[in-house]
Amino acid sequence: MEFVNPIFLFGLAAISIPIIIHLFNFRRYKKVYFTNVKFIKEIKQETKKKSKIKHLLILLFRILAIVCLVFAFSRPFIPVNQSLINRGGANAVNIFIDNSFSLEAESESGNLLDEAKSKAVAIASIYKPSDVFQLLTNDFEPIHQHFVSRDEFFEMLENVSLSPAVKSISEVNKRQIELFDSKPEHDKSAYIISDFQKSISDINLLENDTSIHTFLIPVFSEMTNNLFIDSCWFESPVQQINSQVKLFVRIKNSSDVSYEKIPVKLIINKKQKALASFDIDPGSSCEIPLIFSNYEIGIQNAVLEITDYPITYDDKFYFSFSVSSQIRILCINGSKESIYLNSIYGNDSAFIFQNTLEKSIDYSSLNNFNLIILNELDDVSSGLSMEIKRFVENGGSIIIIPSYGLDLENYKDFLTSLNARTLIRKDTNSINVSDVNLDHAVYADVFENIDNGDDTKKKLPANIDLPVVHSHFEKMRSSQTNEETLLFLQNGDNFLSVQSNKKGKVYVLASSLSTEFSNFPVHPIFVPTMYNIALLSKPSGKLYYTIGENEVIELNLKNSQNEKLVYKINENNSDFEIIPEYKNQNFQVRLLTHYQIKKAENYTLNKGIENIMGISYNYNRKESELDYLSESEIQEALDEMNFDKISMIVDDNKSLSQTLEELTNGIQLWKFFIILALVFLLCEVLIIRLWK
Repeated sequence: MEFVNPIFLFGLAAISIPIIIHLFNFRRYKKVYFTNVKFIKEIKQETKKKSKIKHLLILLFRILAIVCLVFAFSRPFIPVNQSLINRGGANAVNIFIDNSFSLEAESESGNLLDEAKSKAVAIASIYKPSDVFQLLTNDFEPIHQHFVSRDEFFEMLENVSLSPAVKSISEVNKRQIELFDSKPEHDKSAYIISDFQKSISDINLLENDTSIHTFLIPVFSEMTNNLFIDSCWFESPVQQINSQVKLFVRIKNSSDVSYEKIPVKLIINKKQKALASFDIDPGSSCEIPLIFSNYEIGIQNAVLEITDYPITYDDKFYFSFSVSSQIRILCINGSKESIYLNSIYGNDSAFIFQNTLEKSIDYSSLNNFNLIILNELDDVSSGLSMEIKRFVENGGSIIIIPSYGLDLENYKDFLTSLNARTLIRKDTNSINVSDVNLDHAVYADVFENIDNGDDTKKKLPANIDLPVVHSHFEKMRSSQTNEETLLFLQNGDNFLSVQSNKKGKVYVLASSLSTEFSNFPVHPIFVPTMYNIALLSKPSGKLYYTIGENEVIELNLKNSQNEKLVYKINENNSDFEIIPEYKNQNFQVRLLTHYQIKKAENYTLNKGIENIMGISYNYNRKESELDYLSESEIQEALDEMNFDKISMIVDDNKSLSQTLEELTNGIQLWKFFIILALVFLLCEVLIIRLWK
């Protein structure tokens, strides 16, 4: 037991007062004379004995009453957590309030966000008005970067509202530690008030700063069911005009009930394009295919919709994509044009196909193309090698078709610069292509699925006729590459391979396009191979971004732009507009919105009057997973990490104010001693009045 005001213990000297009274008052007896005292001798002795006991009891109760009063003024307490609040010094307090969408749920006392704000008020109230306070929310707003007075803290607290931003517990903890750096001379306390969803509660990543007391304060909601759209993706990465498209939608059920015949709608440019329904089991997910056709070119603003209550913010999912009419292809020829390439690309309106000789290349125009074909060049000049390397790294695709008389040393340097395996020698033995990589996007839709009992997957048809290769270039063996083989030869070499290099792709054919070296250019597999490589060269961009993650928006500059104009992002059908930060590097623009977009919607990126692309934003789906850590799970995670400065506060059967008071001042005993003092005084009165 300790005392808040130990100086009052000097008041124990007042015990001497009843002792003195007892010594000089209760021991004085009155003499009563009797004519004959023989008969009352025994009565007198008994009376003296009882009187002495009575006086001693009165003295005892008076002493105890004084002691209890002195203790009450000395404010005794049983310490629970030493030095949590420095009563004599300065304290810096950071209080984080989880204002994500999940705090919209209801609890026994109402809205969870309101409950969290009430707890923040209770926390601040136990500190001195002279202490400094800092409010923190998921938004990490600049206004919350400074410490303020308690009254200012209360004013800021009133303006806290629900936000789409989501931060993990470890991110909040790290931020609090950083903000405390400005108050090295203060005693520091950090509070995290949250519903502790499992998706954000990475307690094992918390930093145990020994100079900061950190307290986790959970708020719990009543059980709520939620059905939400998690993500979507296309089966094919490139969308062409007048082509059928398959879109997959993932739905998640964050509840313990099942749903049946729930409709999901696809709306593109305000027109309904597809409709489907689905059944889903409790706590599971399902993928629904939606099939539609593209009949318009340009930017397509789309939204997926389901109906679900009471949580509705995640019932819409926005995404955007572009339908391109043409893909630009440049073929750089060594000596002559290829009749096979001309027949595929030159006669198809889906492509803009251009032939040129190496000596006639306009290097400044290379970035205007999606695909570059190096057709039978004997060697690659250093200038062309450097431009091709830059083209690939910025997201372009190239196809390397070797000539029969190529310079191996020159190609070695060129392929090495592209991180591709080098050609080492010719193999003039006739050999067949033995297998096709059906898992790669180039051949994903070329062959039908083969039903093989319970196992339905893509397989080559039996007895299929594959190309025959009479002469090809072998490649150097290496395990330090991410090369992927598309067409396999029987001897283990690859006939066609693809190598990723930063954002671009390098396709390498092991033989030239001549029937003298293989029948590949006249084989049926040649057309879908070259066609799909060209389709995949078109950058598709991201379908959607997530609010609160400040993702970089990247785009290639394919055409000359007016540098005097600035990029702007506009919300469709609204006056909302922002100017993002942008950097122009190597024909590539990188845009940053810096958390300015806070509403899930379809937006348009433009420069001047030119609409460049569609950009869609969705709320973070972490908040849709209504799965929370319980008090025991939080405590178990803390115990496992053995934190000595991080603990949990639970206000079971008490108000948070009382719990915090005990944590800061210990268990207060002054009321107990006041009651005891009154009891002892009452006992004294009863003895005096009733004991005759």
